Amino acid sequence: MAKAPTVEDVARIAGVSRQTVSNVLNTPGIVRDSTRLRVESAIAELGYRPHIAARALRTRRSSAIGIHLDPYAGGVSGVVLDRFVHALTERAGERGLRVLLYAARSADEEIERMRELVEGGEVDGFVVTGTFHGDPRTGWLLERDVPFVAFGRPWGLDDVDDPAHLWVDVDGAAGTRAASSHLAGLVGDAVAFLGWPTGSGTGDDRERGWRSVVGSGGVRLSAEEDVAAARAVVAAALEAAPATGRGAIDALVCASDTLAIGARLAAASAGRDDMPIVGFDNTPAAEALGLSSVEQLPESVADGVLQLLTGATGSTVAPRAATAGEAHVLVEPRLVVR
Repeated sequence: MAKAPTVEDVARIAGVSRQTVSNVLNTPGIVRDSTRLRVESAIAELGYRPHIAARALRTRRSSAIGIHLDPYAGGVSGVVLDRFVHALTERAGERGLRVLLYAARSADEEIERMRELVEGGEVDGFVVTGTFHGDPRTGWLLERDVPFVAFGRPWGLDDVDDPAHLWVDVDGAAGTRAASSHLAGLVGDAVAFLGWPTGSGTGDDRERGWRSVVGSGGVRLSAEEDVAAARAVVAAALEAAPATGRGAIDALVCASDTLAIGARLAAASAGRDDMPIVGFDNTPAAEALGLSSVEQLPESVADGVLQLLTGATGSTVAPRAATAGEAHVLVEPRLVVR
C-alpha cells in the first residue's frame, strides 16, 4: 500500500519549510500569494489531506460546520433542503471542512444543541435554516460571537443596507416575477396567484414578484401547504370566476409545487387541462407531472454560504461583521418551462 503524503513531502515539493505549509493550511492570510500558490499546487499534486484530529489539536478548530437536520415531514417540497445539505457537504469537503448534522424539534431545543456543540469544541460555526423574524437562534449566536450564516434572510426592515447578520437566500420575488411574465405572455392579464396565508416571509416575498407583473387587480388565492387544500381552493375559485374580464383565471403562479399540484388537479376536474400553471421548487413530483416550476438552485446557495463563512476559497470558519452590501448573497432562481 502506498504511503500517504505528509507535510514534509509537500514542503519538499514546494521548496518551503514545514512551518510554511502549516501556515498555508491554517492561516493562509499571512503567506505571500506566490508562496501560497506554490504550496497549494504541491498539495494538489500529491493529494495531501491534513490529519483532522491532529489539526484540531494544533489549531483548536474542528474544521466542522453544524447544521440542523429538519424532521422528516413528507410532502412534495422537502427535497429542496435535502439537496442543499448534500451540496453543502460536498462543497465543504472540497475546502477541507466537514458538515455535522444535529436534530432538534424547536428553536429552544436547537439552541441547546448549539450550546453543546460549541462548548464541546465540535464545530467552528453553523448554518441556520428556516429563519424567521425575531429568530432566537440567530440572536443567541450573535451574542456569543459564534460564526454562522443563515439560509434565509433575517426578515428585518432592511436586510441589505442594515443587515442583522450574514445570510444567503433565494430571490423568490425574482422567480415568481419570471413565472408571471411568462404566463402573461401566454394568456394576458388573467394570471392569478396561489400562495400561503399572509404572514409567511417567504410566501409574501413570492407574492411580491407576481404583483410586480399583474398589479393590484390580480386574483390572489390562499391555501395551507397541502395538495387537498390547494385543490379545494382552486376548484371553488374556478367555479366562481367569470369566463373573461376582471376576476377571470386563465393561469396560475403558485408559491410551491405542492400548491401547484393541487391546482393542476382542480383544473383537470374543471375541464381545464390546458390551463398553464407554474409551481415553485422544481421538485421531482413537478417534473413527473410535466408542471413548469421555479428552481431554487440550492447548490448555488451552498456556494454562497461557504463564501460568507470562509471567504471565496478559504477553509477556515471565522466571525465576520455584517457589513452593508457584503453580508448577503441573493441567488436568482431559474424558471423551468415544461
